[in-house]
Amino acid sequence: MTISAHVDVLEREGRLLAAAAEDVGSGAEVPTCPGWLVRDLLRHTGMVHRWATAFVAEGHTSYHPEGGLPDLDGAALLDWFRDGHQGLVDTLRAAPADVRCWHFLPAPSPLAFWARRQAHETTVHRFDAESARGGTPSGVGEDFAVDGIDELLCGFHARAKSAVRSEKPSTLRIRATDVPGAVWTVRLSAEPPVTVRGDNGDADCELAGPSEQLYFALWNRKPFPVVTGDALLAELWREKSGVT
Repeated sequence: MTISAHVDVLEREGRLLAAAAEDVGSGAEVPTCPGWLVRDLLRHTGMVHRWATAFVAEGHTSYHPEGGLPDLDGAALLDWFRDGHQGLVDTLRAAPADVRCWHFLPAPSPLAFWARRQAHETTVHRFDAESARGGTPSGVGEDFAVDGIDELLCGFHARAKSAVRSEKPSTLRIRATDVPGAVWTVRLSAEPPVTVRGDNGDADCELAGPSEQLYFALWNRKPFPVVTGDALLAELWREKSGVT
């Protein structure tokens, strides 16, 4: 996906998140984030938006701490969230393609990283907000879902801090059934997972289903559509794959 496509998704998803939060109220529970209320979701996502904006707008070339959570609630919190979200969208759209700043996953450029990361960050938390409201959640496109699965497997869980480990070497396959070629093979061991794109060799467990369902399942927001083989590996993913 292009940078502009990611920013378009970010803009849409942030607006949907705010609309769902406004509908349900800041004191509603968030079923997909046990222990969180909608106010926690708005504070967290709004903080991340401002944190990301600072890297691109101010050109920080090393890690820069986030600014903390606001002591706001209700309409004031929603206004704060919307302002920060739009500020991030505007910053990404205005930034030069060669902007230099810190980023924490491999990407074609820092701008490409931040546009992609914030599009997915906001989409997952939009799903959380809509889960608090109830009803049928908004959908995402197949290309975007596959892009998010790839970021999660080949980006987040390629890092040394990934906790998805197995003392017994095992292979987990992820297959999006509605997108030809959207398959990943994840080698699990006592070391960080190693993911390759493609259907490579035998697998001990396969997680399969439509790309959108699989995307939210891998982010632990939905159950896995289909689990074939060793279900303990699906449980391992559920227990250990949380991203911090």
